[in-house]
Amino acid sequence: MARAFLFDLDGTLLDSEILWVDAVRGALVEKGCPVTAEEALALVYGRSWGDIYAQVRDDYPGVYPSREAMSERTCALFEDLKRTRDIRIESSIRLLAALGERHPVAIVSGSSRRMIAESIAFMGVEPYVRLYLGSEDYPAGKPDPACFLLAARLLGVPPAACVVFEDSTAGVRAAKAAGMRCVALRRPGRPPQDLSEADEVLADLGAFRPEPCAEEAAGG
Repeated sequence: MARAFLFDLDGTLLDSEILWVDAVRGALVEKGCPVTAEEALALVYGRSWGDIYAQVRDDYPGVYPSREAMSERTCALFEDLKRTRDIRIESSIRLLAALGERHPVAIVSGSSRRMIAESIAFMGVEPYVRLYLGSEDYPAGKPDPACFLLAARLLGVPPAACVVFEDSTAGVRAAKAAGMRCVALRRPGRPPQDLSEADEVLADLGAFRPEPCAEEAAGG
C-alpha cells in the first residue's frame, strides 16, 4: 500500500513544459542556431536539464560555454513567458496538498533545485513537501530510475510503497524501473507521450483516489 507520493513538476504540477520548450528554443535561436519548433520539442519535452544541455553541447559546440550560462539565459526567457499566463495546474496542486497532509510527499524533477524551490513557493505548497530533488542531486536524468530511488531512500520508504505522478514517457519509465506505481497525467492539447507503461492514466489528477493506507485498512 502507498506510504509516500512523488510528484514530477513541469507538466504535472505546472503547465510549464511548453514554456521551457519555447525558452530553450529562444536561447538557441538568438545565438544563431536554426532550431525549429519541432526540434525544440524533441530536445526539451520530458527531459532533464542535464540531458538537454548535453545535447545542445554536442549539436551546437561552443554556443553556450557552460550549462550555467545556458541555464541563466533560458531561465530569464522562461520568466518572461511565465508572466503571460497562470501556469498552475490547480487540481494537481490540490492533490499534492491533500496527500501531503497525511503522507510524505516529494517533488522529483529534472529542473534545477533553484527553479524547484521557486516553483514550490509559487504554488504555495511549502508545508506539504517533505523534500525535493533536482538535476544536481542525481547522476542521470529520467528514464534512469536513480532520482526516484534516491527520493524513496531519503524518505525512508520502500520503492514498492511509493506512488509517482508523471506526465512524460521518460518519467513513467523511470518510475516503473524504480519498482514504483505510476499514475500518468495526459492533459488534452499537450504533446503526445507514450504512457503505456503507467499503472493508471488520467486526464486530471483530481480524479486520483488513493488506496487506504495500512492503518486505515486495519481500522486504526
